[in-house]
Amino acid sequence: MTDRVTVDFIWLDHGRGLEAPRQQSTGAAGVDLLAALGASETMTIEAGKRALVPTGMAIALPAGYEAQVRPRSGLAAKHGVTVLNTPGTIDADYRGEIKVILINHGDAPFTIQRGDRIAQMVVAPVSGIDFQLRENLDATERGAGGFGSTGR
Repeated sequence: MTDRVTVDFIWLDHGRGLEAPRQQSTGAAGVDLLAALGASETMTIEAGKRALVPTGMAIALPAGYEAQVRPRSGLAAKHGVTVLNTPGTIDADYRGEIKVILINHGDAPFTIQRGDRIAQMVVAPVSGIDFQLRENLDATERGAGGFGSTGR
């Protein structure tokens, strides 16, 4: 890992006491997001249903960065639980609580408890965008070929 970015964060009342986000290994791309439920509270997502899960934290990304909320592969493989709007984007100017929309594509209800790892968050640089109107676009071999046009 060569470049590091500092992300300021605060705990909201219901997130206090959770483990601070950190990369779990030197090669990890992101950090785990934890469920900020009450100590004795559980949240069950029935098969085929979705839920908005609080993390109890808010962040302040530096200008020129975004945070992407992504599924955890173990939850998807073992339980069919994934992030619905993947990747969810957290903009640099957002200061509200990070919440994760989970969906249960599995066969059985999935129960979440306080501190469970529910998603991962990757911080990445973004570019500013300027659109320039043209009469035509340059030609490419692919052209306007869309979904499935390049083969299997």
